[in-house]
Parts: sequence; C-alpha cells; structure tokens
Amino acid sequence: MSFVKEYADKKAIIFTDFDGTVTLQDSNDYLTENLGFGLEKRLELNDKILNGTISFREAFSLMLESIPTPFDECIQYLLKNIQLDPGFKEIFHWAQENDIPIIVVSSGMKPIIRALLENLVGEDSIDKIEIVSNDCKVNPDNTWEIVYRDETPFGHDKSRAIKPYREARNAADSKQVLFYCGDGVSDLSAARETDLLFAKRGKDLVTICRRDLIPFTQFDSFKDILANMKSILSGVKTIDDLDENKP
Repeated sequence: MSFVKEYADKKAIIFTDFDGTVTLQDSNDYLTENLGFGLEKRLELNDKILNGTISFREAFSLMLESIPTPFDECIQYLLKNIQLDPGFKEIFHWAQENDIPIIVVSSGMKPIIRALLENLVGEDSIDKIEIVSNDCKVNPDNTWEIVYRDETPFGHDKSRAIKPYREARNAADSKQVLFYCGDGVSDLSAARETDLLFAKRGKDLVTICRRDLIPFTQFDSFKDILANMKSILSGVKTIDDLDENKP
C-alpha cells in the first residue's frame, strides 16, 4: 500500500535500505554463507555483479536457491544471529514524535524484514513502518522461493517506490525533505530520487556517489543520521552543508 497522498504534507520522509543499513550484517548474505553455498561462492557472485557479467537478480536467486533450510527456520536463525543498529530504534521514536514517516525500501524479503524489525521496535510498533520489498512464496513441501517485486535486473527497482513521493512533493511545491539511507549498489537509483543520501562509511555506495557527484554524507550509525536530520529540519544546517561532494 502506498501513502503518497497521505504523506504529502509531512515535513520529511525517511526512506531506508534494510540489509547492511538497518542491520549490522546482511541477512541474506548471512543465510547464504552459513546455510547455503558459503562465503567464497557468494563473493564470486558479488564480483560478477560489480563487473556486470551477471545481474543482481540472477545472483540473488542463485544465493537463495542454495539454502535448503525451511523458511520459518531461516527466520528463527536470523533472529538469533542478526544485529540491528540500535540507533534505528531511536530514530524511529523521534520520527513518530515528529510525524515523519519511515519507509523501508529493500531488495530483501518482507517476512524476514518484518520479523527482524519487530524484534527491535516491538509488535505494537511494526505496523508504523511501511515495508516496500520483494516477497517470499512458501510451497506445500516447505521449499521456498523469492517473489520479485518487478521485472528489472535488480528484482526491485527502488527508485520506482520513491519517485511518486518526489513527484507529489514537487507538484505541491512543498519544502518536504526526502532522505535516503543506504549502503550498496542497489541503493543508487533510489538515492537519485531523494534530496540527501546517507551512505554507510566504507561501502561501495560512497565510491559511486563520489564518482557520479550524487549528494551524500557518510554515516557510521543511525545516531549520526538522526543528528544530521535534526540539524537540517531545524535550519541549523542545509543539505549543501552536509553534501560531501560540495567543494
């Protein structure tokens, strides 16, 4: 469900990637490395994605197909092993207090994202976070497969989820600020639809932003993001002040 019209009067919207951004480890990589074909094969596929010999969608499918574990057991395994950035809970409560929506835009699978987020923010709060992602089909024999959101090489072109909000903001001539938080290549198209990208320090996305002159600022945790969002929305700083591509 999209809340484009409902969010048109909000002073800001926070869009965020999930794996490696909200989580401290990528949940899909973790499953692949520990329950699937392992780290070495995953890294080989990652190199092929980066050099363009295979699409993210193709590589991701191969990763997930290598995991024989039933889906419900995968979720329990992740709940025991995946850590989330504690600063995300703080930013969630701040956003609620200030009527700022948070929308998770992810290439992962909704049941996993929801379970991990619920574990962090609580069962009563999970429905206050919109999740736009791929899904999962569990078959009668307990095998499972990813259900991609669209037909693109990413399986989920994140920019498609964000573009309607930007268009609605521009049509209303609003001063609404669109933020995006991410860490990887799949976040690039999404970042282009927003005003400021928070890119995780040390990740590929930082290198790409510098190369393509995309407005961005680095972060180590969501505590950094919260401090910068507060400064922008209060007028203490501007987006240009934080943009690391500005001279």
